[in-house]
Amino acid sequence: MILNTTLKMEKAMAQAENYSDWSDAAAAHDRASGVDKWKKSDESKHFDYVSIRRRLRRLVKLSKAQDNAGLLYALNEGIHGNMDGMGNDRLHQKAKFGTKKLIEDYVDAIVNALEYLASDKVDDIPFEEKLDFFRRAQHCYGRSAFLMSGSGAFLYFHMGVVKALWQEGLLPQIMSGSSGGSIVGAVISTHVDKDIPSFFDPENLVDDHAEEIVASSGFGLFGNAKRLTTDEIRGRINNMIPDLTFQEAYELTGRHLNVSVAPAEKHQTARLLNAIASPNVYIREAVMASCAVPGVFPPVTLAAKDHNGARKPYLSNRKWVDGSVTHDLPAKRLARLYGVNHHIVSQANPLVTPFATDVKQLRNPISSIRNATTSTMKAWLNANVEIMHKPLSYFPRLNSLANMTLSVINQDYTGDINIIRPTMFWSPAKILSDLKVDEIAELIQLGERTTWPKIEMVRTQTKISQTLDRILFDYETELAHDHAALMTRQIA
Repeated sequence: MILNTTLKMEKAMAQAENYSDWSDAAAAHDRASGVDKWKKSDESKHFDYVSIRRRLRRLVKLSKAQDNAGLLYALNEGIHGNMDGMGNDRLHQKAKFGTKKLIEDYVDAIVNALEYLASDKVDDIPFEEKLDFFRRAQHCYGRSAFLMSGSGAFLYFHMGVVKALWQEGLLPQIMSGSSGGSIVGAVISTHVDKDIPSFFDPENLVDDHAEEIVASSGFGLFGNAKRLTTDEIRGRINNMIPDLTFQEAYELTGRHLNVSVAPAEKHQTARLLNAIASPNVYIREAVMASCAVPGVFPPVTLAAKDHNGARKPYLSNRKWVDGSVTHDLPAKRLARLYGVNHHIVSQANPLVTPFATDVKQLRNPISSIRNATTSTMKAWLNANVEIMHKPLSYFPRLNSLANMTLSVINQDYTGDINIIRPTMFWSPAKILSDLKVDEIAELIQLGERTTWPKIEMVRTQTKISQTLDRILFDYETELAHDHAALMTRQIA
């Protein structure tokens, strides 16, 4: 009977048309399989449940007593990422939906306490003291970012992931993208909230004229597929992305867009373009550069808005190419710029996904052997390129290819929460080709469905940081208004 019920729920999950239906079926599966008992029980070897239960009781007691000073003190010592091991990925693998109720209750208690202390109800703690606390809390807890890999035409998988997170209010304000991922990141970061849902409709993401061309053209043994030209890519980017600088986009949407680009020449370093490091650079050219696959599309010169508002070349003697070559997922740079310590990764890179796994989920002898073999292979390749450095220097193109290969091999392609595109038996020609509406729809839906099992993990692990971001934004806005009002009075 139990087996029949769980099989029925698995079928319902597979056939679900939206996250609401999927989550209902997943929760029913947990009840039928008995996993609900595990969720309701505190006990687990994967986190310090005794400490978390004690902290939760203390928060509840202080909140009921309206001991605001005591509550502030308790939060000061208890707001840290992965407190007592709560972020252990094993805690999100047993159940189809959610995790330990204790963890969810504790996170909710922290969030409720933060919102209460930030409110006007608490008037016995000065605004300046509150602001100082929330700034320190955000710094200690850290922030989440959403990273989209290089992808080619599989960029629509990223759009599906974004759609699933967006509809649940879980898309981080900090995001990065390289190659195809930069297109999706730029679309989201240059449009206000009310305009974003239209980009989840495949009909709005295809060029009808181009689709007619694809349908009537051939591509050798690979069937119908037409590789996009540079001008066609530029046209698509111009249609989807407003002509804004990184700073202008941030001021419009409040989202922190980061685009990875790699240097086309040697002796240069890769760049992560954003409103902090390159505020006046135009996003369209940055995305074009990040999409310039070496050997396929020509490198790109960036453009920026000068002090007179005119469009000028940015570092005119430098050209840039596909950002995924050097920094597919620029986790360290995001950490330095924004205090990011939690990474949600949408991985659709066709060079990576056939071998990519969420390594945190595979702690067993087989995976240990595989990881050791991979590390040995990387070390062997690096050593051989180093040995061949002098001979390769006589063949610039070969030397460049060897260095590029090492750069790709040596990168880390996963984060804390990984949404990895499942293997698809598509023609290799499609990777840089124009896709039809039904193919775009298939990829968007695949991105959504691959994200659904991760939604509650994202919700639990980002709820506190999102609350701190929201509170600080409101506080900083109030502070800016007060300062402006004071300046107005002084002038008057």
